[in-house]
Amino acid sequence: MSIGLTTAAYVVAAILFILALGGLSNQEKAKRAIWYGIIGMTLAVVATVASPGVTNLPVIIGMIIIGGGLGWLVAKKVQMTQMPELVAGFHSLVGLAAVFIGINAHLEMERALAAVADGTTSDLAGFAATIAKKSSVELGILKVELFLGILIGAITFTGSIIAYGKLAGKISSNALTLPGRHAINLAAFAACFILGFLYLQGAGLWTMIVVAIIAGLIGCHLILAIGGADMPVVVSMLNSYSGWAAAAIGFTLGNDLLIVTGALVGASGAILSYIMCKGMNRSFASVILGGWGGATAGAQQEVEGEMVPTNVDNTVQLLEDADSVIFVPGYGLAVAQAQGAVSELTKRLRDKGKEVRFAIHPVAGRLPGHMNVLLAEAKVPYDFVLEMEEINDDFPSTDFVMILGANDIVNPSAQDDPNSPIAGMPVLEVWKAKNVVISKRGQGRGYSGVENPLFFKDNSRMLYGDAKDSLDAILKQLS
Repeated sequence: MSIGLTTAAYVVAAILFILALGGLSNQEKAKRAIWYGIIGMTLAVVATVASPGVTNLPVIIGMIIIGGGLGWLVAKKVQMTQMPELVAGFHSLVGLAAVFIGINAHLEMERALAAVADGTTSDLAGFAATIAKKSSVELGILKVELFLGILIGAITFTGSIIAYGKLAGKISSNALTLPGRHAINLAAFAACFILGFLYLQGAGLWTMIVVAIIAGLIGCHLILAIGGADMPVVVSMLNSYSGWAAAAIGFTLGNDLLIVTGALVGASGAILSYIMCKGMNRSFASVILGGWGGATAGAQQEVEGEMVPTNVDNTVQLLEDADSVIFVPGYGLAVAQAQGAVSELTKRLRDKGKEVRFAIHPVAGRLPGHMNVLLAEAKVPYDFVLEMEEINDDFPSTDFVMILGANDIVNPSAQDDPNSPIAGMPVLEVWKAKNVVISKRGQGRGYSGVENPLFFKDNSRMLYGDAKDSLDAILKQLS
């Protein structure tokens, strides 16, 4: 394939990636957007492999087949509840790739410079041949690109591994708050930039290896210091990091499409992180530097009363008597895989002439859009699914609300208790409805460990058990 055809293919692929991102903002267009992304990526890979100067084709094709096969196997086995962990795992691979490519680029640069000194540049091919033609200024810029790629990549790699561990429950979701943690982070970053300066002055590969190690420790510490309730923002943030790491790789390799793609992912991830922080009334900087588990202004308010249990019979009666119903899905719905049952319940209730809708909080679940994907998978019509801003004012006029495995997003202490860890976070004001039933596996405090006064209110009842089992029992009894 000629350089002109490769460039044209890259332009088309970039356009398809932009269309894919744009389409994902709308549920009805999301499936078509995914196909745009698939076609764009296929075109990008084929154009890159077939471009002039590419060597070792059998090795490249073999790695594509192996990697693609492993990806297919993982995607087939993963459950919807494991999607956040899967995304974090993918981010870690992008970061690791950035580190390896940065180190390899340095080795190729040394080989090219040695060839220039010996006058044997005619023996060079591929990336090394390109480096040999660069001026001293261009080589300095290349070193900066290598440094940034390794720094961001190492942070992304280890940070994503820690995020995976927290999301999978293999690492405690509590925030690790070491004494002087901010000073530790600043000192580590300062050390990385000093090493980067030494690298620009001619120091060897050892500086970049040490940068990778220190940056990896920074990534671990940053994510360990973030509590469970902030993990959706962490996933989005790491998505942004992986994009910038990919863009840095693109600059290093001189690949325009990789630069564009990385910038798209980095910018979209940063914007999504901002939107989610706004949805939690948190500043992005405070999430990254402190996490949810920091100290509060004072003692939290004591919760009075007791949780009152209910049963399927009473829940069915409340549904029969209600004219308006709102379901609030959370991570418990995903764990129970109850989206199909709640979809069928929605159909039956609407057949009875009842108004049924879903209220989605921006950080419901453990991944942005987690609940939207679950409900779409269960074929819940899009116009039944409303965002928090669209539905929050309707709770006072709602007869019945059913919480399906949610906790922090319906916690009134966000408004009532200034000392609560979630103080100021916008929440779904479900307690204003006439009757509230909370489907919950037990009396635990949820992923973030924050007590929820909603469970103790006079108009709230606890329906204990697996959400799918409870919904199936309700469906059997609903006339």
